[in-house]
Amino acid sequence: MTASPPGAHPLHAVGERLGGLAYGGDYNPEQWPEEVWPDDARLMREAGVNLVTVGVFAWSHIEPRPGVWDWGRLDRVLDLLHGHGVAVDLATPTAAPPPWFARAHPDALPVTADGRRLWHGSRQAFCPSHPAYAAAADRVVTALAERYADHPALALWHVHNEWGNHNALCYCDTSAAAFRDWLRRRYGTLDGLNHAWGTDFWSQRYGDWEEIVPPRGTTAFGNPTQELDFRRFSSDALLHRHRAETALLRAHSPGTPVTTNLMGTLEKKVDGFAFAEACDLVAVDHYLTAADPDAHVGLALNADLARGMAGGHPWLLMEHSTSAVNWQPVNIAKEPGEMRRNTLAHLARGADGALFFQWRQSRAGAEKWHSAMLPHGGTGTRVWREVTALGRDLRKLAEVRGSRTVADVAVLFDWHAWWALELPARPSSHLRYTDLVHDWYAAVWSLGITCDLVPPSAPLDGYRAVLAPGLYLLADDDAKRLHAYVQGGGHAAFGFFSGAVDADDRIHPGSHPGALRDLLGLAVDEYLPLHPGRFLSLDDGSRATTWAERIEPRGAEVHRSFAHTPEGGPAPGQPAVTRHTRGAGTAWYVATRLTPEPLRQTLGHLLRHAGVRPAAPVPPGVEAVRRVSGDRSYLFLLNHTPSEASVAVRGTDLLTGEHHDPLCLAAGDVAVLLEDRD
Repeated sequence: MTASPPGAHPLHAVGERLGGLAYGGDYNPEQWPEEVWPDDARLMREAGVNLVTVGVFAWSHIEPRPGVWDWGRLDRVLDLLHGHGVAVDLATPTAAPPPWFARAHPDALPVTADGRRLWHGSRQAFCPSHPAYAAAADRVVTALAERYADHPALALWHVHNEWGNHNALCYCDTSAAAFRDWLRRRYGTLDGLNHAWGTDFWSQRYGDWEEIVPPRGTTAFGNPTQELDFRRFSSDALLHRHRAETALLRAHSPGTPVTTNLMGTLEKKVDGFAFAEACDLVAVDHYLTAADPDAHVGLALNADLARGMAGGHPWLLMEHSTSAVNWQPVNIAKEPGEMRRNTLAHLARGADGALFFQWRQSRAGAEKWHSAMLPHGGTGTRVWREVTALGRDLRKLAEVRGSRTVADVAVLFDWHAWWALELPARPSSHLRYTDLVHDWYAAVWSLGITCDLVPPSAPLDGYRAVLAPGLYLLADDDAKRLHAYVQGGGHAAFGFFSGAVDADDRIHPGSHPGALRDLLGLAVDEYLPLHPGRFLSLDDGSRATTWAERIEPRGAEVHRSFAHTPEGGPAPGQPAVTRHTRGAGTAWYVATRLTPEPLRQTLGHLLRHAGVRPAAPVPPGVEAVRRVSGDRSYLFLLNHTPSEASVAVRGTDLLTGEHHDPLCLAAGDVAVLLEDRD
């Protein structure tokens, strides 16, 4: 999208308060004796920390018994931090109810689909719809807001923690009643619900609202639309709690921005776009998958999704790790320099600050092996040296704050399509929504193109190209918007099995691909999923896997076909990649899962035709992303390879002060160029 200068966005105000980019992490002083706290504050300043998140898991300290408050510890912590010039992102502690809550309200603990009650002993052990939880949460949020609304350390309110990470789906009787209320609001009548759910199948037609329950464990496949709606309801139930807490904070603390830490593609369970709309500014957590050699591509994808959730505005990286995490099968430590590169990659893609989980590494509990800014070994460690060096780097990049990342391409991302695609009884249980999105995103990343990840309902007019890797579910209004985009001169590409069902998971009328049939100029006679490990050849020698289709072109021109081979295949001679002119634009269809290089070539052809160009001419493995503010342009260059790279660019590196023309970027290094004006 077109970049614009900073304005009155809430994150801009936070940055003004901090005097630059945000830097810090979760601070949990309740885990440590009070005599440690002054050292924490002193070392924070040494590291360049200017913002810490406090109170995320402090409920049992704040309210040790129901209605009994103990503010002394938190008072002293906030005063100490303010005295050392460290601002606070103050969290509501509602993600971890104390043991007394579970004892008093055992019926408020979550229940699984097979009826098993989950007990206290971790976090998020509550039913999101239970009135006892709502009352307790509202009480602690109100008390917190009343006490600290005017505290000089307060810069930002942080609602809850990672909504729905562990308790998104509760199947208890309280959730069942709330689900029925949600369905009444959605459908109005039982006739409307019966039509949407297709309940004439398997004698499921409902005659009374009380007959409806969540999709609990049953004898065979459940009703897919019931399951889809239950996911929507469950996301909305959590969103209702988010809005309730937010309203209390705003009532007592008007003018202080409110956010929460969303999880992007790390979490399937809630609709991130809906939560983002309910925040003053978008903040996300992101952790690398250590076993993925291309984890930096997944990092970029999630950063672009964060920017999409923020509507193109700058956003805040609320959590990432200095080194190893604690929850993967093998928790691999980051290589020297990797933390810096990860952090600056997030900044390149729109973050106006970077925080870690957590400040001081825990000595006890489930996350004691999760890395932190201040490790077990203290200030003599490699991680601490890198943390303090990163703080110096961020101070040098202060002027980047408020600038906007430039993207000419939109990748459509939709939690509802994700939920629907991965329900049971699809043509293939081997389709994973995020795999499809990652395939296409990785191809575009390798071309040096920056994307916004946005919902299908987003305005698309400002993009030169729109890519839709996995729109299995496509609502009618969104389909119309895509038709209008292409008719008006846009260039779009759609992945296989797109447009198959409407918002109720009902097959679109007529031949497949339903909502996209006329736009793509073709009809799909049959979907042809493949067994895992099976490959198909195309007529140009490229290969594909997972999926094929039997297609009848109806105006579309064929660019690639499935080949006739001795080993055979389900669709020999059938179109595999098509292009259709529609109005002033073009719509492409990729009817199979191309392997990486053919997919890269296909999308590259489309993007060149659409006039999309990379931010800079970089060699493979070097990432180039541009942020712009007014007439100032900042080019981030990140070398993910083990070799030095030469890049034909001109500008002054804000990190070193050196002018380059061209730039020689060392292996694993990062440069942030204030580009020379032509």
